[in-house]
Amino acid sequence: MSSIALTPARTGAHPARRRRTRWHIAVFLAPALLVYTGVMVLPLVDTLRLAFLRATDQRRVFAGLANFRVLLGDERWSHAFWNALSNNTHFFLIHLLVMVPLAIALAALVSMAGLRGGGFYRTALFMPTMLSYVIVGFAWKLILSPLWGITPTLLAAAHLGSFFHPWLGRADTALTTLGLISVWQWLGVPLMLTYAAMISIPTEILEASALDGVTGLSQFFRIKLPLLWPTVGVIGILTFVSNFNSFDLVYTAQGALAGPDFSTDILGTLLYRTFFGAQLQLGDPTMGAAIATMMLLIILAVVCAYLFLVQRRLLRHEF
Repeated sequence: MSSIALTPARTGAHPARRRRTRWHIAVFLAPALLVYTGVMVLPLVDTLRLAFLRATDQRRVFAGLANFRVLLGDERWSHAFWNALSNNTHFFLIHLLVMVPLAIALAALVSMAGLRGGGFYRTALFMPTMLSYVIVGFAWKLILSPLWGITPTLLAAAHLGSFFHPWLGRADTALTTLGLISVWQWLGVPLMLTYAAMISIPTEILEASALDGVTGLSQFFRIKLPLLWPTVGVIGILTFVSNFNSFDLVYTAQGALAGPDFSTDILGTLLYRTFFGAQLQLGDPTMGAAIATMMLLIILAVVCAYLFLVQRRLLRHEF
């Protein structure tokens, strides 16, 4: 009878133990949260604050949307901003139209059954992503140099010397050349993402399609590629975000002025020159913050449009 009386007490005590506060979770998350707040959140908030201020008589006062009106309405500022935005769009389209299809094709090749050395090829293609922008920019600047680069020598040895031009020194080819260099460096990331998605396709689906006579290229375009669209969509939006935050490669190869004649100027280099100054240009933190805010709004708008208009349809198509 005593055991029966104790049963309700035990039953009532059990939920209380489950509701106990787990302080160790906060302890483990606190260091990362503090670092993220100090490095990311506070600078972002301060940048947004600066975008609505204006320096007057050596002090900053609230100016509302004045900085944005100057950026988009003043001829000097608006020309530089729209030029940088156009170049950034060009830079992104090179990655989207060259890197993504090339990554899909290479992923299909290295995932072929019976391919010898597949691990070596994947490693070799991924290795450039481990190089820093400084190394990549400086090395390719040397390789393509018309004075001491190896490219003119190789083309001359192949009797193609007439095709060589100082691609990084011409306004009409410099941005495209930098885009292709960036594609070479970052091809490994979409390649590995696509490869992982491709090898995760259930073998039952491929075997069933083979029984129906769908093999080879037909199987790739009719079975594998439709199943890869969600992954391709994620690669596209990640490429967009990284491209519209680009700065290092252009700065390393072409300098802060993004020459020749600002033909390689993108939003990142425009932000750097405006905020910190370059050569004879004095820095203006409030206008630099306005440019950074516009970059944030552009990226946020495209990402939200992708998530709500594209990603939902891709996931619905997948399942």
